[in-house]
Amino acid sequence: MRIIAIEEHFAPRDLEAARGGATNYPNELGTLLDEVGEQRIADMDRYGISFQVLASTPPNATSAAEATRWNDRLATIIAAHPDRFGGFASLSTPEPESCPAELERAINDLGFYGAMIHGHANGVFCDSPSLYPTFAKAEELGVPIYLHPTPPVPAVFDAYYRDLKPDVAQVLSTSGWGWHAETGLHALRLIVAGVFERFPGLQIIIGHMGENLPFSLARAESTLGRVTPELTRSISQTFCENFYVTTSGYFTLPPLVCAAMVLGVDRLIFSVDYPFARNEEARAFLDTIPFSLGDRHKIAHANVERLLPIPI
Repeated sequence: MRIIAIEEHFAPRDLEAARGGATNYPNELGTLLDEVGEQRIADMDRYGISFQVLASTPPNATSAAEATRWNDRLATIIAAHPDRFGGFASLSTPEPESCPAELERAINDLGFYGAMIHGHANGVFCDSPSLYPTFAKAEELGVPIYLHPTPPVPAVFDAYYRDLKPDVAQVLSTSGWGWHAETGLHALRLIVAGVFERFPGLQIIIGHMGENLPFSLARAESTLGRVTPELTRSISQTFCENFYVTTSGYFTLPPLVCAAMVLGVDRLIFSVDYPFARNEEARAFLDTIPFSLGDRHKIAHANVERLLPIPI
């Protein structure tokens, strides 16, 4: 069975250090993010991962020049192993006027498959009209946007997490809970703000089994539906028609079953979240999913092959 993973990260040490003077990912994690070559491919082969779609780590690029540097580096990495790696572009959402042109360059000149946006830009969510030209360009080019979490803004961190032990606060505000809840909120904001009324062909990918949203979608619709009469489709219909969900970092059955029941298997895509999660545990999970062989093939490769022009 071919296996394609699409939320897989890279962070060259020199580019990561340029963000703030020192790498954010020391020791083994930093090494795994930096190495995108034979060692990574060997680990992919060990667990039967055929192809990775690579993207930068959070946060978003702070400038158009930074986005260009990351995208050019990623293009070089892909060129060395085009049968094993593809890419999602970095965009500088703090400079939204730069994003449409960089997205077009990444797709048409570099051969990327879409873009990954890491949550809010200095507290501004992607339903801001400043991002509408970027969504218009993605719709025009027929490419998806992967909406990935990012750490909360300082005011949110202070209100919810500051009084905890520092290491607990850091994890609870991000991978332990906070950024999943915030990205689910972000997805709902895109829907209720009417982004998909303007751009009905736009496709958004979210990871981590849907960032808590499949579990809560019916409740959200029952309440938000009463205050959004201007929407021509229901919140659930929009979610099921304009979003894909990946398995990144979530390797237990209940959230997968929930996502499959809400969206349908045709909207589920395998991902690892490498190297924050490991290929071994993701592959073991895929092998034990109690779905039909046809549905497992959909999750492992067929759905994403329909969405992205990945070489076969």
